[in-house]
Amino acid sequence: MNLKINNRFSTELPADTNESNTARQVQNACFSYVIPRIPSNPKLIHYSDEVLEILGITKEEAKSAEFTNVFSGKEIIPNTRPYSMSYAGHQFGNWAGQLGDGRAIILTEVESKGQVYTLQLKGAGLTPYSRTADGLAVLRSSIREHLCSEAMFHLGVPTTRSLSLILSGDMVLRDVMYDGNPDYEKGAVVCRVAPSFIRFGNFELFSSQNDLKTLKLIADFTIKYYFPEIKGIAKESYIQFFQAVANKTREMIVHWQRVGFVHGVMNTDNMSILGLTIDYGPYGWLEDYNPNWTPNTTDRQNRRYRFGNQPNIALWNLYQLANTLYPLIDEAAPLESILDSYKTLYEVDYENMMRSKLGLFTKAENDNQLIHILTENLQLTETDMTIFFRKLSQIKKDESVENAFSYILESFYKTQEITEQLKDSWLYWFTQYLNRLQQESATDEDRKAAMNSVNPKYVLRNYMAHLAIEAAEKADYSLIEELHQLLKNPYQEQPEHQKWFAKRPDWARDKIGSSMLSCSS
Repeated sequence: MNLKINNRFSTELPADTNESNTARQVQNACFSYVIPRIPSNPKLIHYSDEVLEILGITKEEAKSAEFTNVFSGKEIIPNTRPYSMSYAGHQFGNWAGQLGDGRAIILTEVESKGQVYTLQLKGAGLTPYSRTADGLAVLRSSIREHLCSEAMFHLGVPTTRSLSLILSGDMVLRDVMYDGNPDYEKGAVVCRVAPSFIRFGNFELFSSQNDLKTLKLIADFTIKYYFPEIKGIAKESYIQFFQAVANKTREMIVHWQRVGFVHGVMNTDNMSILGLTIDYGPYGWLEDYNPNWTPNTTDRQNRRYRFGNQPNIALWNLYQLANTLYPLIDEAAPLESILDSYKTLYEVDYENMMRSKLGLFTKAENDNQLIHILTENLQLTETDMTIFFRKLSQIKKDESVENAFSYILESFYKTQEITEQLKDSWLYWFTQYLNRLQQESATDEDRKAAMNSVNPKYVLRNYMAHLAIEAAEKADYSLIEELHQLLKNPYQEQPEHQKWFAKRPDWARDKIGSSMLSCSS
């Protein structure tokens, strides 16, 4: 492989002077040098051909021993020094102090086709930020991250990417449900790819340490390379920077809500400064439309990170970032103005997004009410969000209300719960919706095409990932590839894959790994 190395982060920002790989507090440093753990018998089981192309790696090179060795951590790329980033964060609303890359090691930054990408291994061993953990990852969670990263990209959601999925050849001890019953599982390493993995927590760390020098260094670095449009000086540039981060964060959340994605762990250390979806752990897609659902077992009591609360949590996290950046600005008013505008801007973006899901090209006075009644109706009985919106596109303007209702019957999980009262609620909504469609000039065909471009037919449901994991545990990786190919075109009909356009099966309703997951999943 002939990778063009361009290590900006580790070249321009301060390194940890202590190079021992022991769990500890790190001061005045953006990263610590780390050597990945050498796996006993690495084996490549899947790669993304698209990410290969982005990085300028050929398929022939991907099949080589060099590729497997490099992206499992067995070999270090010549003229590079792997490292792990230091950061802090708020976890479940509480200050957690220093966190850092506990099981992530950045191999290097590479330049390809005019862009710079960071190559990061997840599950490659201990770092100074591992605390009491082992720094490793299991095949189960690695498959979920690998598939989801690529699926999200093709859904049009800002995200990190995944280059490769490699078995380490080692067994890893994990307590999946945190219930005192650990067991050994196959170890694996994923290579994550992004322009940068800088997080809100990178800034929080130095603010908490009152290290304003390093805080300014990383802020200036981030602006220089990732927000070059910012031309202000001194505090003005930091205000513009915060506004840009708020905008990107808001855009990401709108996309999450559009496709029904629930992150599960929206801690500040899991929030990308670039508005990318990072750290795929106990994520999930809404099966039935339930704003109170969270995929995270750790969060099942308080449901802080539930689907319907994601926009509010993003704002809460932005408040923490504002507090962090305040010493560089020394003026609260501009930060408060940006935060105050977030909710208003989000509501506008959300309403526009929902119009697009409903096939409405123009604004009307009662659109907000139409959307509100819809989201209330979707909760009357278990209703599959993905199937509902996909089926909705098939309705024609001149459809009768009864016929319109019949189109969405497939999205209900328990048809026996369709009482007359429930049906009446839907007939009322369809009356309003069909009247609203009559105000639109777009043809039925054009509206259907537009709706099907924002309402996916296929998403990575947890049960699908679970089936791929079960097969992979038996050394059958074909389902990983099948789902990978399917999810490259989530908005296309793909009749050959129609079996995946289906509600969650009954067996997956409460099954570990198919309903809720832990942070180690």
